[in-house]
Amino acid sequence: MKETILKKASEFFLKFGFKSVTMDDIANELAVSKKTIYKFFKNKTELVNETIAHTQKCIHNAISCICNSGHNAIQENFEINKKVKELLNQVDESPMYQLQKYYPEIFNKITADKYEMFKDCISKNLEKGIHEGLYRKNINIDLITKFYFSLKMSLHDSNIHSYTKNTITVLEFQTLEYHIRSIATEKGIKILEQQLQQNVN
Repeated sequence: MKETILKKASEFFLKFGFKSVTMDDIANELAVSKKTIYKFFKNKTELVNETIAHTQKCIHNAISCICNSGHNAIQENFEINKKVKELLNQVDESPMYQLQKYYPEIFNKITADKYEMFKDCISKNLEKGIHEGLYRKNINIDLITKFYFSLKMSLHDSNIHSYTKNTITVLEFQTLEYHIRSIATEKGIKILEQQLQQNVN
């Protein structure tokens, strides 16, 4: 039952917002009493916290599967970008704005956790790309990882700008292209161009 509650809460929070959705909304949607939800979560803050952890775990597992699928480093980046887009297809920026405003401690924690997950994923991808001859050998892995993360996060910073969901999707794709072009060898650029052509088609 706890897993069912987490899945439904995740769906509602990401679609309608962490402040907007109440415990009553979730209970009604699941056709259970609030008392049932409180058996597993002592309050809404705990539910929000575990929902975020659950969502991040799902994303991490999906990314791990892609990384173990035998793609080259550049293909891997495009597959991860596609998968994350699929998993967060129903999410707009307002739920995250509400999370930051009403649950700042949780927001700060997930941002830190997100970076650690991102750092591990990108660092391994960079090492893989260097080994495959797709990325230049002289790149600074730590610096490139931080720069790419900061660039991606800035697209979602409502304090800087407000983009539509479709615009963010396009910009994230262009950010990925920019990231790869900045570190790729001639061999890597050829594979990048192939990936770009496939995604256009």
